[in-house]
Amino acid sequence: MIRRGLLIILSSPSGAGKSTLAKRLMAWDDSLRFSVSATTRPPREGEVDGREYDFRSHDAFAEMIAAGEMLEHAEVFGNYYGSPKGPVVAAMEAGRDTLFDIDWQGGQQVRNSSLGKDVISIFILPPSIAELERRLRTRGQDSDAVITDRMRKSRDEISHWAEYDYVLINDDLDVTEQRLQSIISGERLRRDRQPGLNDFVRNLNAEFEQFRA
Repeated sequence: MIRRGLLIILSSPSGAGKSTLAKRLMAWDDSLRFSVSATTRPPREGEVDGREYDFRSHDAFAEMIAAGEMLEHAEVFGNYYGSPKGPVVAAMEAGRDTLFDIDWQGGQQVRNSSLGKDVISIFILPPSIAELERRLRTRGQDSDAVITDRMRKSRDEISHWAEYDYVLINDDLDVTEQRLQSIISGERLRRDRQPGLNDFVRNLNAEFEQFRA
């Protein structure tokens, strides 16, 4: 019997490493499905529609919200981001886990949705605020003004750490990746996520009866 797929949420302030860790998890287990978010922001250089993001106009995004097609959505720096619901449900029913790289607002919406019982939420903390700023500047993607905005938003983002099932400090990328793998492997083995376990134990008990006979 196919196990119902999990929804694995990764959240962190920008620059703490969740996108890098998400890519490593996808390389570790190719059965994982990455939830490609829809967004109204324009593509950056090298980004491909449908790979990094599903790029939509503001009107098209609004229509998806109105039709109930978004599992979660939020406005970030003047643009909208969200997770289309249909592909996630299809993956769950096929027994595939879906990985989300979303902020605390999106994570909260997913946890509070009808799919909340299948959610594992993990928050990634930076080793220090100074290191967080250094990583943002090293990326070379944003202006000073945008980095200032991201640092200001990071304080609010970090304030929600206690809402998550697991919290990891990303002071060593390799160690953090190993811990993420352990969390996912353990969650998959939980008793309530093994649909064939009841039948297996029932058969064991039947064997006991035959043994006594």
